[in-house]
Amino acid sequence: MTEYNVNPEIEAVVEDTNLPRRLKDKVYSELEGEEVSLEEANDVVQAVKNRYEESRVDPLDPVGTVSAQSIGEPGTQMTMNTFHYAGVAEIDVTQGLPRLIELVDARKEPDTPMMTVYLDDEYATDREKAHEVVWQIEATKILSLGDVSTNVADMQVKVDLNEKTLQERWPTVDDPVAVAEEIADTIQSNLGVETRQKGTVIQFGPEQPSYRDLLQLVEELREITFKGIEDITRVVVRKEETDQGEEFVLYTEGSAFGDVLQIEGVDATRTSTNDIHEIYKNLGIEAARESIINETMETLEEQGLDDVNIRHLMLVADIMTNRGTIESIGRHGISGSKDSVLARAAFEVTVSHLLDAAIHGEIDSLNGVTENVIVGKPVKLGTGDVKLRMGSFASQDQPEESAD
Repeated sequence: MTEYNVNPEIEAVVEDTNLPRRLKDKVYSELEGEEVSLEEANDVVQAVKNRYEESRVDPLDPVGTVSAQSIGEPGTQMTMNTFHYAGVAEIDVTQGLPRLIELVDARKEPDTPMMTVYLDDEYATDREKAHEVVWQIEATKILSLGDVSTNVADMQVKVDLNEKTLQERWPTVDDPVAVAEEIADTIQSNLGVETRQKGTVIQFGPEQPSYRDLLQLVEELREITFKGIEDITRVVVRKEETDQGEEFVLYTEGSAFGDVLQIEGVDATRTSTNDIHEIYKNLGIEAARESIINETMETLEEQGLDDVNIRHLMLVADIMTNRGTIESIGRHGISGSKDSVLARAAFEVTVSHLLDAAIHGEIDSLNGVTENVIVGKPVKLGTGDVKLRMGSFASQDQPEESAD
């Protein structure tokens, strides 16, 4: 528990309630530093308690059905397009309905993976320092470093490196020739060819004179990553106003969350990715749950559908993560693993589910919504799960009637 500077008597009043810890902390933070009497504090706590109890779900309330409806109905108003990321030139990111489907399907890889990378200390305020991090993240290919040409007569590939570019992308190395040596070694180890270097010019060719092999070497050369992370094709730097003040923020095309967190200058506490599986792999299932909630909420807000209560999204995230891994809401995940045969059959591949259930002699106890609707029974939720009997009760004081 966080320490708050409040009157011990007021603290006793707050602690005596059945409010969740987060709400208690919120009350403390509001009362801290305020001159509040015990009576006023009591009124505040009672008001919070009443509001909390009113907001709780009633017993037998069909929260799953309500959540599905609350998310699904606004979902019909969403667009099907992929838009440019707000304010960031040339970075496309999937939004709208495709993004929502991508999240609830728990796709292994998003269509447009991207990261928002925040920086630490001087890296966040110094443009040169920020670019040092950029060059460690962005995949540097040969075409970014200089010109590549082929000499068919000599069967040679010539790489003419740009000295200014080398100094920019390897700021810690003063001599461009030393960087060229490093690049030559990388080419040699990746392509298995003998390289010759003179200054910032590198030459190599196939072992046997062959035009096809020469072109093949050029194609393979273009695929080599000389610096940075292979999965991240581009990084955009923006100066933004954040909670920490004005700072440089990096937006990446492609995602490699675990690798980026290890780079010096990256603020691991604020950096995020839109790939929920990478979050799960590196930070655990609780972080993945938070990521699902945030990503779905942001997707809805971008479409102007921010009136969807976040608790519905929290319920979906809970269902997707409560077994310790991320499961999709589909026939390969939640819907396909339900206990009810009819509920599974109602979702997809009906005949297969019914045949399998018949072969294995499964019994459906008809506890959920779907299966009761199918068989025409009242749903066991809300008033449908309450059983009342009408009966007459004779008074014990009344004498028994004598037989005539």
